[in-house]
Amino acid sequence: MRIRSARRSDLHLLQDIERAAGEPFRTLGMHSVADDDPPPLDLLESYRQAGRCWVATDPLSATGDRPLGYVIADPVDGALHIEQISVDPAAARRGIGRTLIDRLAALAPGQGLTALTLTTFSDVPWNAPYYTRIGFRVLHEDELTDGLRTIRGEEAQHGLDRWPRVCMRRDLLPARPSAPASAPAPESASVAVSGAP
Repeated sequence: MRIRSARRSDLHLLQDIERAAGEPFRTLGMHSVADDDPPPLDLLESYRQAGRCWVATDPLSATGDRPLGYVIADPVDGALHIEQISVDPAAARRGIGRTLIDRLAALAPGQGLTALTLTTFSDVPWNAPYYTRIGFRVLHEDELTDGLRTIRGEEAQHGLDRWPRVCMRRDLLPARPSAPASAPAPESASVAVSGAP
């Protein structure tokens, strides 16, 4: 698995991933979520230019460097807020979403951000229950920051509150100081990461 910054040529593919990732919501009767338009190209391009859009690829597969999933994120109240994360259902259950989130968790402390946050459906199996398994916790109403309240208000205006939604947070360890130049390089991880913003 390779995580890299999105390229302009990826953006149409990210829209395709978003449409495909919406289809499973139809099986839960959430047709308006399944039918929701993907993020517009100009919005995806603004995230790409800001260095806040990453894609997951599998260079060893038949798809090569073609994105299988993507994430876009914004700094919100001292946390890196996951605005959208989607994985092509054809590539599900391969750890792509977790790998993208782990990439954000590695980047955020270096930007002075102390957590990851997101909003999601509480009762959809691949939403809140999944995020709980990978270290997120549901925030109580009195824990919401002003930025998260604003995001939730925008979601309500978009009609997403037709189903129960929650804000979630995953606290992160502070960034560690850089190792001295003479220190040996750490052993390679099983996930190749490239294209830091």
